[in-house]
Amino acid sequence: MAFATGPIPIQGLTRSDDYRNPSVVALGGGHGLSSSLSALRRLTTDLTAIVTVADDGGSSGRLRGSFDVLPPGDLRMALAALCDDNDWGRTWRDVMQYRFESTENVEEPLNGHAVGNLLILALWELLDNPVAGLRWAGALLGARGQVLPMSTTPLSIHGEVLETDPVNDTLIRRRIVGQAKLARAGSGGLVTQVYLEPADAPACSEALESIDLADWVILGPGSWYTSVLPHLLLPDMRQALSSTTAKKLLTMNLAFETAETSGMDAAAHLEVLVRYAPEVKFDAIIADESKIRNKERFELAAQKLGARVFFSTVGVSDGRAVHDPLRLAAAYHEVFTAIGS
Repeated sequence: MAFATGPIPIQGLTRSDDYRNPSVVALGGGHGLSSSLSALRRLTTDLTAIVTVADDGGSSGRLRGSFDVLPPGDLRMALAALCDDNDWGRTWRDVMQYRFESTENVEEPLNGHAVGNLLILALWELLDNPVAGLRWAGALLGARGQVLPMSTTPLSIHGEVLETDPVNDTLIRRRIVGQAKLARAGSGGLVTQVYLEPADAPACSEALESIDLADWVILGPGSWYTSVLPHLLLPDMRQALSSTTAKKLLTMNLAFETAETSGMDAAAHLEVLVRYAPEVKFDAIIADESKIRNKERFELAAQKLGARVFFSTVGVSDGRAVHDPLRLAAAYHEVFTAIGS
């Protein structure tokens, strides 16, 4: 049961009287998922976030190592993104995101920990149930939807990188262990293989049910190998995404040359999904045309996914590679209206 707190007024958008409140499931992690949730909560009151659970860096990594729990950081960010735009919501969003930093005592154990991570950890320890803990956290925040982990088993994500040996100028293959390291691996070479451990971990049953019952499933934006792709690597999730009757929408990033995906253009990002999950097809892709260098190549790659491309200006106006919530909400609304559910 989700602790959604009621209807959300559409902000900055107009809806026709016959607009149907769609059931939407958003998949991803980190800042990318936060962006999509901030947009989607303006369009529907039936919203579920499914979050990757392979983070092993920062506060999440420390808590995961000390308490043998799921990494709470991306789950916290999703909850914060679902907070309402009123005093209660803004205050709790800021509390959840507040991070302790002591300049006088660098050895302070609280240094680097976000309040929300500690709150989620406390609920997990009290309730001994990660899904129940997230629901209670959402109820406290007045979150406009529910947040679920991709799996209730903590996952690790590893990869292989093809890079040049500086000694003899030959190509070598190097194994990368852990999400934090993989997120930076592309800056030194080309990521050629990504996999989860344990490879056969069960997906969260509530997440699978949400995908099965959804009108729309939205994947991305986000770090391609560490936030987006993991949803297609877990067998249960891949099967659910392949078999659901929901329409599927892929949201592209605004920056492609990152420390994780150096040397990859927009089309190469799509080709990664085809390679790892050829059975998962998409109905639509949202992309900012100004960020696509080779439009023809990109649209050919989209055809392999079965998707229709919608080009929209979705970035913030100052040119940063950050999605603007209202512009992204308008783009989602356009796709929902054009394709239906």
